[in-house]
Amino acid sequence: MTTFRLNGREVTAKAPDDAPLLWTLRDEIGLTGTKFGCGIGQCGACTVHVNGEAVRACITPTSAVAGQAVTTIEGLGGSHPLQKAWIEAQAPQCGYCQSGQIMQAAALLKSKPQPSDADIDAAMTGNLCRCMAYLRIRRAIKLAAGQGAKA
Repeated sequence: MTTFRLNGREVTAKAPDDAPLLWTLRDEIGLTGTKFGCGIGQCGACTVHVNGEAVRACITPTSAVAGQAVTTIEGLGGSHPLQKAWIEAQAPQCGYCQSGQIMQAAALLKSKPQPSDADIDAAMTGNLCRCMAYLRIRRAIKLAAGQGAKA
């Protein structure tokens, strides 16, 4: 069993220590906003925050978050400046990668509140979008940065 803080509340997961955090979040805890994409940490669909840092939940063992603070897309509450900017910029198409994109962008804005295009491209390069909405994603990040978005 692994105890950690999830979106501000303490939880204890019964998943095996080596179970990927992604499956613990989705199957045991019931938070399905974090998506499965590739299973090898290459696409970014499963991005969550551990102590404010973006990590891939599909390759993070549940035991690795013991005593840590984990934030999922649900933990942003639906009113985060990035979520508002995503709507304003009409960033999503199919939407599948969007929770991972937003979580990666939130980590970026936490470290660089006013990122350049190069900063955005560098931070977001590991988050793949099948619909190729990269320009709208960049626009949304810039909108949120203008609103003072913080993770």
